[in-house]
Amino acid sequence: MKVLLKFVLDCEPDAAWRALQSPTVFREVSAPLVTVSSLEPGGFETVWPEGENRVEIDALGLIPVGTQIIDIDRTHTQHPGVRIIHDKGRGVTGALKIATTWDHRMAVAADPAGTGKTLYRDRLVVKAGPLTPAVWAGLWSFWQVRGMRLQQLAPTWAFDPEFSGDAKAAAAKRAAEEAARHAAETPAEILAEPPTQTSDALGVDPDLAAE
Repeated sequence: MKVLLKFVLDCEPDAAWRALQSPTVFREVSAPLVTVSSLEPGGFETVWPEGENRVEIDALGLIPVGTQIIDIDRTHTQHPGVRIIHDKGRGVTGALKIATTWDHRMAVAADPAGTGKTLYRDRLVVKAGPLTPAVWAGLWSFWQVRGMRLQQLAPTWAFDPEFSGDAKAAAAKRAAEEAARHAAETPAEILAEPPTQTSDALGVDPDLAAE
């Protein structure tokens, strides 16, 4: 089952893209319903690194929910002007292990209305066998709160400083790698439609069309 969000964020696309790659922002939009702690040596980095990131999740900061792997993938790119961050992680322990499928994608692009703001699209696909409807209902409610928090925080992102030092170099390297991959992609591999005012789907690849 799917949870979908689509709205305009009150910040420039570059600011939104930086924010979505930040573990700090991830924790801010999850609070206060969910608190997240890193299980990686050294804790959270400034920017989510590619690959698996182990976190521990508590409800309301009090009730342990379990351990989750946030598996960041930027290897697929997008149509020009659309950027996607993909979490293909999974639950490892506790209640989080109930979900057998977890596929979360966030896409940012310039608002097609020409406001200078950001068109944000979010799609979560989750499956948990016979418990899927119950799991979906809980996640749908949490996603609405999360969406409100994103909209509340977005105006503050415009004032965030640019990446610096190692984080800035890593971002530049990723951008170059994404550009090279994009040049070699076939239409079926492209994950997001060109942004339009009427678009409501996050992507056009076969996986998205199949469900």
